[in-house]
Amino acid sequence: MGSYRKHALLMNNFFSLYENIEPYSSGYLEIANHKIYYEECGNPHGKPAVFLHGGPGGGGSTKVRGFFDPELFRVVIFDQRGCGRSEPHGSLENNTTWDLVKDIEELKNKLNIEKWLVFGGSWGSTLSLAYAQTYPDSVSELVLRGIFMLRKKELDWFYQDGASRIFPEAWEEFLKPIDEENRGNLMDSYYKIFISDNEKKKMEAAIAWSKWEGSVSTLSYKPEMITSYSESKFALAFALIENHYFVNKGFLEDENQLISSNSIDKIRHIPAKIVQGRYDIVCPMETAWELSKNWPEAELIIAPSSGHSAFEKEITHELINALQEFTKNE
Repeated sequence: MGSYRKHALLMNNFFSLYENIEPYSSGYLEIANHKIYYEECGNPHGKPAVFLHGGPGGGGSTKVRGFFDPELFRVVIFDQRGCGRSEPHGSLENNTTWDLVKDIEELKNKLNIEKWLVFGGSWGSTLSLAYAQTYPDSVSELVLRGIFMLRKKELDWFYQDGASRIFPEAWEEFLKPIDEENRGNLMDSYYKIFISDNEKKKMEAAIAWSKWEGSVSTLSYKPEMITSYSESKFALAFALIENHYFVNKGFLEDENQLISSNSIDKIRHIPAKIVQGRYDIVCPMETAWELSKNWPEAELIIAPSSGHSAFEKEITHELINALQEFTKNE
């Protein structure tokens, strides 16, 4: 079975995460007014790969190390500006898509990496495309999951009307911080709370915002995910940074910037695999389908019984399999 033998195979032959992967180095990239935490795991002489976490504002968890074969990959995981272990926590200053794109390239150069595989899901898929289109010569392959392009129809689906109809009980909790007369534009109403001086109200709103995403990210109910998303420190950075990006439309020139044929032309030569849950409520499959129509060179892999989370067994399997495919010719 080659390198597959190191997986714990489940009874139904799905690949599981690698276990007990610890960093062999860590540090901070200091840029602008930010200290950006990063760590390296796996084989220092392996295939370079960078993991771009979701949110924006989610931070890079220790669990994501397990997608990568530690014998084959030199894995770089970092926390984007303002979140996770980066400092200052929750900072929105100099925090845009294009600041993050610059950070990725600066980190690559700091670590003396010429090219690396870029792995990103949800917001991480957005950032992966923005980075690859800006620095195509820096990317060897792309592995993308849960495609998200920050277009109005996608944001309205999740924060105004759409997902609310599938998870009405969770949506009711999301609405609670917002007075009824202010619910015509929920992202804007949350934004007004987040920039206010009412710290109590801000924290309540941040937890409600974050809990909403944690409640709908998996196809089956996962109370532990809701609990983790509701933790106050995580929720504050997650909610403030997400809302900051979303009310600013991702700081894109236009909402189709990353998905247009002209932009895709810059990266058609880069081998790419797109893994998408059929029943993804956070980032519905329509966006992945539209991306694949503009980018037929990329392989679209549909997980037929999965939602949004990278840790649903079908999606985990397909992501690990995609990474393995990209190591076969190494």
